[in-house]
Amino acid sequence: MKAGVRALGVAESYRDDRSTLAGAVVRASRVVDGFSFGTCTVGGTDATDAVVSLFPDREDVRYLLVAGIAPAWFNVLDLTEIAARVDRPVLSVTFEESPGLETALREAFSGDALDERLATYRDQPARRRVSVGDEAVFVRAVGIDDDEAADVVRGFTPEGGRPEPLRVARLAARAADEQFGRAADEQFVRDDGENGTE
Repeated sequence: MKAGVRALGVAESYRDDRSTLAGAVVRASRVVDGFSFGTCTVGGTDATDAVVSLFPDREDVRYLLVAGIAPAWFNVLDLTEIAARVDRPVLSVTFEESPGLETALREAFSGDALDERLATYRDQPARRRVSVGDEAVFVRAVGIDDDEAADVVRGFTPEGGRPEPLRVARLAARAADEQFGRAADEQFVRDDGENGTE
């Protein structure tokens, strides 16, 4: 893969009822080339829209990589919808083997909330194991064939483990969540003291 090829990686960090999403544009050469930030609801259904909102209006960003399929406590992503809306291939990357989310979804939700999440989850492509050096990741891909998806993941993972766009995005999301969460906590304390509320 050419060193100048760029991908947007999206990862999250959450506390309470909001998840901070970070997007990091990273070249295959590991040069960071931009950031975007947003939020979605923990346990909600707005993560797909939130991820789309992070994608920059840039022709040079060729791929979108997301960490996982269900950020923010089962706010399940619709990868096909994301790919259609950003007009780029989308790859969901996870880092452990898993029997899938259906059992966990059934334990956490019921009724319409469960049905909506199961329908979205079942519409996603199957995960495929991709070897990266001595390690393996698991990839769902839309808008790109499996072999090219594996090449993209390897091309953005120079030392094995986590693809660089996702590694950088995770660091940014954690830092933003810590900063914004602290600011929100401090604002609550000030409001609490000024307003005399409990």
